[in-house]
Amino acid sequence: MELAHQTISPPLLPFSAHRLPLPFPTNLRPQFHFHTLLSLTSHSKHFLCSSQIQNQFKQQQLQEEEEEDADNNDDDDDFGASAFLSLSSKPDRNMALLDDYEMEELGYSHDPNHRSGYIAVVGKPNVGKSTLSNQMIGQKLSIVTDKPQTTRHRILGICSAPEYQMILYDTPGVIEKKMHKLDSMMMKNVRSAAINADCVLVVVDACKTPQNIDEMLQEGVGELKTNVPVLLVLNKKDLIKPGEMAKKLEWYEKNTDVDDVIPVSAKYGHGVDDVKDWILSKLPLGPALYPKDITSEHPERFFIAEIVREKIFMQFRNEVPYACQVNVINYQTRPNAKDFIQVEIVVEKNTQKIILIGKDGKALKLLATASRLDIEDFLQKKVFLEVEVKVKENWRQDEGLLRHYGYGGKIKAL
Repeated sequence: MELAHQTISPPLLPFSAHRLPLPFPTNLRPQFHFHTLLSLTSHSKHFLCSSQIQNQFKQQQLQEEEEEDADNNDDDDDFGASAFLSLSSKPDRNMALLDDYEMEELGYSHDPNHRSGYIAVVGKPNVGKSTLSNQMIGQKLSIVTDKPQTTRHRILGICSAPEYQMILYDTPGVIEKKMHKLDSMMMKNVRSAAINADCVLVVVDACKTPQNIDEMLQEGVGELKTNVPVLLVLNKKDLIKPGEMAKKLEWYEKNTDVDDVIPVSAKYGHGVDDVKDWILSKLPLGPALYPKDITSEHPERFFIAEIVREKIFMQFRNEVPYACQVNVINYQTRPNAKDFIQVEIVVEKNTQKIILIGKDGKALKLLATASRLDIEDFLQKKVFLEVEVKVKENWRQDEGLLRHYGYGGKIKAL
């Protein structure tokens, strides 16, 4: 296996097209709820009243973990190694253990009129799904480039307010012709998100000739749950004249089987509030499924890898970005030094590795510098970034590797 690496550190270079704000408290991700809540409430009178109560909690925890392990074993064929991308089994299960004060402190809502649910954002490549999702969440979670099929995973984003919680899944673009097993697994991500959604947003490019989205949905998404509300989002309205937009609105209303059609400009945020209002009118009543102060359940390593992948798409052309898989293989938090992050970029051919490294390593150094700048903005601290390039022939056709990289996992409905 061939290996090349480039280690970079300050001085900073002015190469960063996007800035990522501080995301969310990493110690409050839903998959760690039980342990987190026990820690947060360990000084409460409710947990110190007797050792018997503590033992009951531990026994309940062990029983629930055994049940989850059994469920995971049943799902091994479909779920593989991508558990870190899935929803927690029952993130709200511990709410019964908390009193009203603790629920309020942790941001859970017990308002009977509170609404919460899952929204799948689907559509063909490069129509603005990620831009729309980022606008709705109010933060950049999904990478955005001018190239199609940039999104590979389901990106979970959480938009919360006192009266609601919207849990969005930004999905890969629906493709009809699947060239690799990677494409098939990405389409599995789309179907899994849509099947478990409480409502679906279908995003189309308003600049293009109107298309039959029913066929696209059937091909890429399959059968939705009965009576799932579907909204057609006609994006990029800022690029066409109002009269032309009116004609396209009329066409889609007559020729598509959706509940409503809303024109937006995801890039500038125009019409996004209308989309959120529509979603709110369709979401079921229910408590918040996640703490109100987080915007995603993905770990920091996931977003670090996505930042590097975004820079690859921005810096390189043709087939190279699509042949790259980015993995964070080492992340060390060092109290007396910069955090150490080691990233590997996997490509399929030696020629692709040569392009990534460039003459005298200049291309890789530029990529690493651009990535480090945004990673530092994301983490809000300085880091020492090491980037390696490895060749694994035809990794996009290797189902074992794809599952190891987190593709093809299914969403567990709550």
